[in-house]
Amino acid sequence: MGTISLQRLSTNTFKTSNPSQTLLQCIDNSGAQIVECIQLMKMKRAAKVGDEIVVVVQRQRQFGDTLSVSAAHKVRRGDIRHAVVVRQAKKYQRPDGSVVKFDDNACVLINKAREPIGSRLNGVEEDEVV
Repeated sequence: MGTISLQRLSTNTFKTSNPSQTLLQCIDNSGAQIVECIQLMKMKRAAKVGDEIVVVVQRQRQFGDTLSVSAAHKVRRGDIRHAVVVRQAKKYQRPDGSVVKFDDNACVLINKAREPIGSRLNGVEEDEVV
């Protein structure tokens, strides 16, 4: 139960109309590595870039030595948090006509005030989110 295959990450994307149980990469330094989408906020369609979702932490990120691990993790495995989608695997068209597609789905965890939990983003995020 402790391992999650990378094949499951690539097959279960936001390409489906029912995106619950989709696994996403967490690209901030909050302590989560892989999260699972359990609910879409205020919508009945598939989530797009910039949409808010509810996730549960499936895997924690491994930081350096064991002494600093507890201080670095702001979230734990099994925590239910809100997140914002910053990358999606399904290609979509911008209003200017360009088509954008990423290799994976990714999100950033946020708190109740809609501020990022982590202080740093590790990776590429969409221009619409910034």
